[in-house]
Amino acid sequence: MILEVQNISKSYFSGGNTSGRLILDHLDLNVKQGERIAIIGPSGSGKTTLLNLIGTLDRPDSGRILFDNIDLSEMDDKQLSQFRNGKIGFVFQQHYLLPQLSLWENVLLPTLAGKKQQNTEREERAGRLIDRVGLSAVMHQKPSALSGGECQRCAVVRALINTPMLLLADEPTGALDHSSSGILADLLVELNIEEGVTLMIVTHSSDVASKMDRIYSLVNGRLTDEHSL
Repeated sequence: MILEVQNISKSYFSGGNTSGRLILDHLDLNVKQGERIAIIGPSGSGKTTLLNLIGTLDRPDSGRILFDNIDLSEMDDKQLSQFRNGKIGFVFQQHYLLPQLSLWENVLLPTLAGKKQQNTEREERAGRLIDRVGLSAVMHQKPSALSGGECQRCAVVRALINTPMLLLADEPTGALDHSSSGILADLLVELNIEEGVTLMIVTHSSDVASKMDRIYSLVNGRLTDEHSL
């Protein structure tokens, strides 16, 4: 297993509420290397919260998460940041490309953490991935000159640049039209296979979910396996 989510719970507190609102309730999930997982469920059910916990952007109140047999609860914030940058890629509903940087510069940005100069191997990988997703002709353009679909493809390349083991995608097609959504979903599946990266995607799209190996529904803080291939 690349990922073992064991009995995690998470609540959010607001105002004077001392009991908090329970979002995830003793949730379990096991994911094998290279699998494609879709998580569906109503708005506010905790789908993004779950991705944030798995992606080390937040910590559970209880339970633990094992990533490649490493207990993430034993890491401090600095260690988690380094781990996240090297092992996990993120794609969000909005591309979050820096507007002042070109596509090429945006893609290479995650490789600069802790390095004084650019790694030639990463540049070569960036070139291959950019070509793979069909963006070579616009690689020196800034996001404002690109379509929404092109920006999202760039965001996927940026998420993959450090060769992560896990790619987390939170409604990556939510801001795209139907055609661009289908292209991006197919691309994610193809890259999952080609790169050997495990893919976990939160989506409201039944078309996107149907392309995954397993579909889980998140309701009342727990996951139900809706469909397996």
